[in-house]
Formats: sequence, C-alpha cells, structure tokens
Amino acid sequence: MIIQYTLFLFGLIWSFSIIKTQSIFNKKVGLIFKIFISKISWFSFLAACYFGFKNFTIKLTFIGIIASILLVQLSFSFIKKKLTEKFGEQKLLRFKTFFEISLIILIFYFILF
Repeated sequence: MIIQYTLFLFGLIWSFSIIKTQSIFNKKVGLIFKIFISKISWFSFLAACYFGFKNFTIKLTFIGIIASILLVQLSFSFIKKKLTEKFGEQKLLRFKTFFEISLIILIFYFILF
C-alpha cells in the first residue's frame, strides 16, 4: 500500500511538473510544447488521479493531489528565486531564448526527419 501510494504521488508530481513547465516558455514555444508534451502530461495527471480514487480513499487521494501541486509550485518558485539570485535576469533571459530556439529546431528536426 505504501509503495502504491508513493508511486501515485510520484506520478502526480511528475505529470504536474511537466504541465507547469509549459508556463515558463513564451507563447510560440508554449504552443508547440502544449501540442506535443502537455496533452500527454494532462492525460497522465488525470490517469494518476483516477488511479488514486480507485485504489485509495477520497481523503488520501485529495491529500496527495494537493500535496503534489503545492510541492511543484513551491519548488518552481524556489528554483526561480535561486537562479535569479545566482545568474541575474539578463543571463536567464538569454539562456531561456537559446533554449526555446533549440527546442523549436529539435522538434522540427524530429518532425521532418
């Protein structure tokens, strides 16, 4: 039971963190990210919720869902704060732009070839 609940929490955290990652990118890359990755993550998140409702009590399932969402939100805000303190806004913006362009090129490469 503990292993199943741990795997349930891991699935929720994993899928919601990928869903949350979509909000980091700008609109164009966010659209590409949404089409290719986010839909699968939403499906995984909903499947994990269904797994929780089917195998655990409603109380444990809601605690797991709320805890995983809070953990992802807090970790994203903590990471953003630490990266901004360490590198500054300008370096992060340049890296983000480079990463977005690389992601677009990589997706088009895999679509075309």
